[in-house]
Amino acid sequence: MTISRTKKLVGVTAAAGIVAFLAGCGAAPEADTSDSAAPEAADDFIPCLISDEGGWNDRSFNQSAKEGMDRAIDELGVEGIELESTTPNDYGPNLEQLVAEGCTLIVSVGFNLAAATVESALANPEINYAIIDDYADTDFDGTTDAPNIKPLVFDTAQAAYLGGYAAAAWSAESGVNKVGTFGGMQIPSVAVLMDGYELGVQKYNEDNGASVEVFGWDTAAQEGSFTGGFAANDTAKQTAQGVLDQGVDVILPVGGPIYVSAAAAIAEGGGDVAMLGVDSDLAVADPDVADITLVSIMKAIDVAVYDATVAAAGGDFDVAPYIGTLENEGVKLSSFGAFESELPEGLMDELMALQEQIVSGEIVVESPNSP
Repeated sequence: MTISRTKKLVGVTAAAGIVAFLAGCGAAPEADTSDSAAPEAADDFIPCLISDEGGWNDRSFNQSAKEGMDRAIDELGVEGIELESTTPNDYGPNLEQLVAEGCTLIVSVGFNLAAATVESALANPEINYAIIDDYADTDFDGTTDAPNIKPLVFDTAQAAYLGGYAAAAWSAESGVNKVGTFGGMQIPSVAVLMDGYELGVQKYNEDNGASVEVFGWDTAAQEGSFTGGFAANDTAKQTAQGVLDQGVDVILPVGGPIYVSAAAAIAEGGGDVAMLGVDSDLAVADPDVADITLVSIMKAIDVAVYDATVAAAGGDFDVAPYIGTLENEGVKLSSFGAFESELPEGLMDELMALQEQIVSGEIVVESPNSP
């Protein structure tokens, strides 16, 4: 367990280093990062954050959450506490530590913290809680299990649909016509990306009379390739290799650090394989893989955490779920980075048209794992 007390960390912003997909087709509005954007926090306001076992440097959802919390702490001028979990056994003790430290807002990162967060929230009804990528509905009755928890969830199937379409276009252009994916744990926040990805490939095939195949996931059956965790280890590498062995030339690893294992398998195979990132703009977060990262399917976790923290600081905390979509820019594609000049002709226009159709409701991306 790593404890970090953070106050006014200058230079970390929600938009740093991230180029929105929309930037290539008309600029998205920029977030107001001035100090005046944040209200004055109550004297006793202590915002706190707890990671899952992936840690702060996962270049994915934990890191993005920390960036959002750091920005809020900086602008509010308060002291916050950030606890990094290294194993699932840390979750309960870390939450107990945050309660003991007097935290007034506790943000948990990820589905795996749901049970511990619910237990803590029920025992401490005076504290505000938020949880990323989960409704904290551990009894599966359709409602959040504690009245003081705000879910921060993302309909990533929408952005993954665009990513799958782009992956199919890339593979069709190369003549391989095979793309793949694999995940960490088979949980809704992982499977929803794989659903959208396969549905996007199907859309490409429909629109272009193509026959691009998907390996590693079957949306209809809800079955596919998983590592059983989110660590970048031999199991993740072997799982990635199993998908690569199908002859794919694009692969989507879904689960934070497991992209490292996919990149290693690609390097060892020596083939011309592109990879998609998830959560953050992977080409920016990890320049070591920029040359193989076609595009990233992004979630604005940093913005959601920042907004929830600022609202709590100003006494306006609301437990209504936040759902990130293409329309509110809670999910989106990154730029295509080094691949932009090599994209199939017309692909950017096709993606923009698809995005507009999803936002308008003309296309509904139907994933059983959507929030």
